[in-house]
Amino acid sequence: MPIVKVNHASIYYEVNGDGPAVTFAHGAGGNTLVWWQQVPYFARDYKVVVFDHRGFGRSPCDEGYKHARYFADDLKAVLDDAGVARTALVCQSMGGWTGMHFTMAHPEAVSCLVLSGTPGGVMTPKIAEARDARARSRAAESSAVRPWNESHWALAEGAFERNPTLSYLYGIMSGLNAPLGDTGTGELGIPPEKLQGFSTPTLMIGGEKDRIFPIEALEEVSQIIPGAKLHRVADSGHSPYFEAAEEFNRVAGEFISRHAV
Repeated sequence: MPIVKVNHASIYYEVNGDGPAVTFAHGAGGNTLVWWQQVPYFARDYKVVVFDHRGFGRSPCDEGYKHARYFADDLKAVLDDAGVARTALVCQSMGGWTGMHFTMAHPEAVSCLVLSGTPGGVMTPKIAEARDARARSRAAESSAVRPWNESHWALAEGAFERNPTLSYLYGIMSGLNAPLGDTGTGELGIPPEKLQGFSTPTLMIGGEKDRIFPIEALEEVSQIIPGAKLHRVADSGHSPYFEAAEEFNRVAGEFISRHAV
C-alpha cells in the first residue's frame, strides 16, 4: 500500500474504487481499519481514500512530531500522491481538526465536509466544557486498565452489553495504535469569527449518547458553521459511523451525492 513521506512522518494510505473522491479522516481512537463499514459501501460509487494520521496505525513519525499542526499538510500530501485534486471529506472526532483546517486552507479542493462526532476545532462555550471534562476523564483513565468487556470511551455507555462483538472489535482496532499522548488539538481551536466566508457544504452527524462531545455542544457548533446541518443518531455514542453504520452511510451518502463533483 502507498506511503508518502512528509514532515518527519511516513503516512500510510489506501485507495479503493473509482469515481469522485471521498476521503476519510479517523479519530484518536482509530486508524484506517475503523472504516471497514464505510469503504465497501462508498467504493461502489466513489474513489475512497483512507489514511492513518501520523503516529497512528501504520504511520510512524519521529519523536516530537505527533502533533495536529501537521495533519492538514499530511492530508494534502496524501491527496497529491493519490492524484486527487478535489474530494469530499468525512472526518471523525480528531479527524475533524484535520478536515476543517484543510478545508479552510484549500476550499477549492473540498466538495463537501461531513463532521462525525466532532466540532472540527470550532470553539464554543459548550465545546470548551466538554474538552475540560474529557481531559479530567482521560487523566483518571491513564492510571486504570480497562477490562476487555467494558465499552470503549469512543462508544456509547453500555455498548458492550448491547453489541459485545462490535464493541470488542473497536477496542482491539484502537489497541493497535501507539499510546495516544497529547496530539495538540487544543492548540488549534478555531474561533467563530474565523469562519466568516466559509462556504463549504457541511453536514454534522452526532450521537445522542456521545460521552466526548455531547449532542448539545455539537448543536451549538452547527449554528456557527455557515450553512451546516446536524443529523442526530439516537442510539449512538461518539462514533456513529461505527455504532450505527447503516444510518451513517445512508445519511452521509445522500449528502455527498449532492455535492461530490
